[in-house]
Amino acid sequence: MAEKKQIQIEYEVLEWKELRLKEQEGAQKAIDMLEKAYAPYSNFSVGACVLLADGSLVSGANQENAAYPSGLCAERVALFAANANHPNIPVEQLFIVAKPQAGQNFATAHSCGNCRQVMIESESRQATPFSINIIIPDKKVIRIPSARTYLPFAFDGSSMKQAGD
Repeated sequence: MAEKKQIQIEYEVLEWKELRLKEQEGAQKAIDMLEKAYAPYSNFSVGACVLLADGSLVSGANQENAAYPSGLCAERVALFAANANHPNIPVEQLFIVAKPQAGQNFATAHSCGNCRQVMIESESRQATPFSINIIIPDKKVIRIPSARTYLPFAFDGSSMKQAGD
């Protein structure tokens, strides 16, 4: 008989005031990016900001395209920009916020599989985990300690090696 197993995800919920000043800056930059989202099809704006180890902030917003799936999510825009422009500076944290364009409040929305996969690659590339911070209603923050926690059974470069290699 097959043994059933269970996956549990570690996370915490923080109040805005519990964030360090630089974390608040990163979270606020993600919020500010909601205004720069190009989301005429989904009407769902997403902003993201990467906090690098040197204190730099690199932000992004979702960019949709009529030819799906040519657009990019905010998380990938920010991570790709950070990795391209600061390849030797590790990512420490990623801040993400989403909001329906007609809504007043933030949505409790989580990253798609493609974005989680890019997070895994970024962690693998720098050989250190980073936290993912999702800003939710009432300016609270869900903090997930790493991309591997956020995407159990992740696929990375080691997945492509054959047994015995």
